[in-house]
Amino acid sequence: MSDPSAAPAGSPGTALVTGPTSGLGHEFARQLAARGHDLVLVARNEARLAEVAAELREVYGVAVEVLPADLVDRESLATVERRLADRSRPVEILVNNAGFGLKDNFLDNTIEQEQAHLDVLVVAPMRLAHAALGAMVERGHGKLLNVSSVSAFLPRGTYSAAKAWVNRFSEWAHHEYGPRGVTVTALCPGFVRTEFHQRLGSDTDSAPSFLWLDADYVVTQALADLDAGKVLSIPSVRYKTITTTARLVPGGLLQRLQSLGRK
Repeated sequence: MSDPSAAPAGSPGTALVTGPTSGLGHEFARQLAARGHDLVLVARNEARLAEVAAELREVYGVAVEVLPADLVDRESLATVERRLADRSRPVEILVNNAGFGLKDNFLDNTIEQEQAHLDVLVVAPMRLAHAALGAMVERGHGKLLNVSSVSAFLPRGTYSAAKAWVNRFSEWAHHEYGPRGVTVTALCPGFVRTEFHQRLGSDTDSAPSFLWLDADYVVTQALADLDAGKVLSIPSVRYKTITTTARLVPGGLLQRLQSLGRK
C-alpha cells in the first residue's frame, strides 16, 4: 500500500509560504514554484492571493492553493495549523515569512499594536512550527525556514526582541530535530528592497546604499543555505561582518545604530 504522506515520484513536495503577496514572501513563492514545488499561500488579502496564485500557476505550471488567514486572529491561524498538520497532504517546506514593523517606539505604540506585532512575529511562527514539525518529524523529513532579521543581533526594541526569539528557537529546533531528518534555518537579512520600509514610512535613504540587498539575491541565498542544512542564513559578507561584530560589541554601544532604520 502506498504511503499517503509521500510526495509523487519526482516531485519536490509542497511548500507553504506566509505573507507571499509582496516582498520576500512573493520571491520565496516564485523561486519555490520555479523549483517545481506546489504551493500553499497564506495571507489576509484574498484578492491579492488569487492574483499571485494565478500568476504562479500560469508561469510555472504548479498547483497553488490559497488559504486566506489573518495570523493575528487565533481562529484564523488555527486553519493554517490544521493544514500543516494534515498528514494526507504533507507540507515539505514551511516558510514563516509574514511580518511587519512598528515605526514608533514602544511607549508611543498602543499595547494592542504591540500585541498584534508579537502575535505575527512570534506567536504565529511558533504555532505554525509546532504543527509543521510534528508531521515532519513523524515522517522523517521536512524543512522549516523562519524569516528573522539582522536586528535580532541588535538591541532595538520589540522587533529586535521578537527576531531574537526566532533565532534562538530556530537554533534549538535545528539541533533538536536535525537528527530526525528535519532542517530548521533562520534567515537574517538586513536592508532589503521591498515594501517593508515603505510601510514604515522610510525609504532607501534610511541606510547607506551599500547595505541594501535585492530580494531575489536574499531568497536565493536562503534556499541554498536551507538545502545545505545551515542553521543561520546571513546573506552577504557585509551582514556576516555586522552580525559577528554585534556579538562582540557592548549593547550600549550598539544602540547607536538605531539611526540606521528598523530592519
